[in-house]
Amino acid sequence: MIDSLIFDLDGTLWDATEMICKTWNIILNEYPQVKRDPITVEELTHCMGLQLDDIGRKLFPGTAEHLRTELMDKCCALECEYLARFGGNLYPKLEETLKYLSGKYRLFVVSNCQEGYIESFFEGHNLGLYFTDYLSAGETGLSKGENNRLIIERNKLKSPVYVGDTQGDKQSADDAGIPFVYAAYGFGTPNGYDYIIHKFSELADIF
Repeated sequence: MIDSLIFDLDGTLWDATEMICKTWNIILNEYPQVKRDPITVEELTHCMGLQLDDIGRKLFPGTAEHLRTELMDKCCALECEYLARFGGNLYPKLEETLKYLSGKYRLFVVSNCQEGYIESFFEGHNLGLYFTDYLSAGETGLSKGENNRLIIERNKLKSPVYVGDTQGDKQSADDAGIPFVYAAYGFGTPNGYDYIIHKFSELADIF
């Protein structure tokens, strides 16, 4: 009997790649010394699930570390500003499913994103009321598995599951010793799972 669900964000609750792409290219235009074409949605899709330092190295290879850090900081700040104002693309029936689940379980978000990104998701769509707690890699500097364990410990969870879409999400569930629900509509193809959903609303059928 589970008592809680911990969610990944990108590829699980929403797809914000179009807005992220737009804002990152705004910042990239301010850095003519960074020699690359505009960032594409497809490129960002392949970065989902990675930590920000790894995304920066993937998108801006050969760029000096101090410049890459500055660039990524500005990209992340602008994306959070835009997402808090305009939101991203929520998956179908997301809010009604969250409302149903929150009536039965405690809900959480653990993501590899920067600090402020989860808050932008909440603010852009007024969804914070459904969640008890959340953690990001930007806030703690820890891996997703470690953040899962921290959420479990500080909220005294007895039987949580993790819902995500990438191999990193599967690994984070394994690291925390909890079952993994694979969101097959997302960005990744993990090497195993305990449950699988092909649309977000199917969580209401499983749990």
